Amino acid sequence: MPAHDNPPHKGEAQGLQLGIDLGGTKIEGQVLDPYGRAQAIKRIPTPREDYGGTLAALVGLVSSLEAEVGPVAGIGVAMPGSIAPASGRVQNANSTWLNGRPFGKDLARAVGRPVMLANDADCFALSEAYDGAGQGAESVFGVILGTGCGGGLVVEGALVRGPRAIAGEWGHNPLPWPSEDEYPGTRCWCGRRGCMETWVSGPALARDHHQETGQMMTGEEIARAAQAGDAAARASLDRHAERLARGLAMVVNILDPEVIVLGGGLSRLSHLYSELPDLMRPHVFAEDPWIEVRPPRWGDASGARGAARLVATGVQEDSGQEAVGKDAQQQGAQRQDAQR
Repeated sequence: MPAHDNPPHKGEAQGLQLGIDLGGTKIEGQVLDPYGRAQAIKRIPTPREDYGGTLAALVGLVSSLEAEVGPVAGIGVAMPGSIAPASGRVQNANSTWLNGRPFGKDLARAVGRPVMLANDADCFALSEAYDGAGQGAESVFGVILGTGCGGGLVVEGALVRGPRAIAGEWGHNPLPWPSEDEYPGTRCWCGRRGCMETWVSGPALARDHHQETGQMMTGEEIARAAQAGDAAARASLDRHAERLARGLAMVVNILDPEVIVLGGGLSRLSHLYSELPDLMRPHVFAEDPWIEVRPPRWGDASGARGAARLVATGVQEDSGQEAVGKDAQQQGAQRQDAQR
């Protein structure tokens, strides 16, 4: 039943879905119509190391977008880490100020209505599987290669989350088949050594290049230098691609996805799409070891678009919102009535 007796606002009646990508440095909100067309987009800085500030920023973003398009039918959020089903608290977020917090419950109370939540890489994978680079594939593994390293799995259009809400967390498995000089590896923020994130993320590529050359450069700068004939830059890209291939081959041996789609800042490194399939071949345990690796259709927008798809598909993490669901809906109805 509806949360209020008044007729639905235009935005609700049209089924508008608000998706928010909560990143480490920026928060992006997109309002999509049922056909996937963006009706409003807004980006704001993330209040780093500030839990209360993060909640306030999200509330302000929702209010700003709804002021533009009217109240929406639902809100989805792509978040770092995930909600631990047992406790309803954040786990495994590299935005560490979220860890251990009842984020789903707090956010629902703050915005005055229930909120759909999922890991940011899961949202990326859902977006690209639904109407992006993986559209039509039976199974899609979406990979985030940015500040961190994450992954999400979609099979037959549905997210695979697992009972611990950690499906796809390949970034915190160790680099497979390491050489002597790669072991035990750099210590990760999670406390372990040699995680894939410490080898294939954007900061990992920059750190490896600096260790070999003494030069501080971003991934894109390294790529440009390589294209200009810099042999050391080319060598850094080669080491990165070979390590990435080993990690992805491990994923293929376990999950056997039909398609891999890359996202995050390093997905713009065009050489990865031509080189990775051949680099993965020696490590894939199959008669036919070739797998297609594709660039994303939606790029940086996939996190927010996937979060909006959570509303459309009804996907929800066990966010601990049940205790505040009715109160949140009542508060939301009062706010929407006031806007009318």
